[in-house]
Amino acid sequence: MARDEPARRRLSRAESKARTRELLLDAAARTFARKGFAGASVEEIAEAAGFSIGALYSNFGGKEQLFLELLSARASGRLREAAQILEDPAVADPLGALSAQLVEVADKDVDFALLQAEFWLYAVRNPRLMDTLAEQQHDVQGALKDLVDREMRRRGHRIGVPGEHVAVVALALFQGLVRQRRVDPGSVPDGLYGQALRWLFAGLAAEAGSPEPDGEESR
Repeated sequence: MARDEPARRRLSRAESKARTRELLLDAAARTFARKGFAGASVEEIAEAAGFSIGALYSNFGGKEQLFLELLSARASGRLREAAQILEDPAVADPLGALSAQLVEVADKDVDFALLQAEFWLYAVRNPRLMDTLAEQQHDVQGALKDLVDREMRRRGHRIGVPGEHVAVVALALFQGLVRQRRVDPGSVPDGLYGQALRWLFAGLAAEAGSPEPDGEESR
């Protein structure tokens, strides 16, 4: 029994650290949304979470790492939703459902989009951050490549271009249409992203010489 105590204490410390990180990330999200990335301070974030500045720095390198963690978590959540859409046999029109996801992001996630744009400008002006931001984006593109590969196999397509290139285009379409819908909602109808993906997949299939099935793809 005594031998189990250190393991329990280690688990408790790990759980405590994970909880501290979660509270700091939640506080950072609220503070960034209220004051913007440039306006928020590590002191305010730590205070909002109920911790010392030392606790913040012991879990994160600073404000920049906190924001990158938030970006990664948000992107991972969206990719999990997309994977569920593509894998759910009950979803009759998966590309249409992905369009609905884009509409949700464009119309309801405005605060975080502003922060993303602000952080992008900050990173451009601070080149030391560009490699870190690129690495975070590579992780997103890698996960998206897996989704694209599975979708192309499901459709029976053979593509002659690297899957990561298709993932970059699919991600750029998503990000660009989100921004365009925020500027001019009427120019991006609800189903446009799904239709754009159909055009992309159809073009890839035609280039590879594997024709689309008649009608809407069967699952």
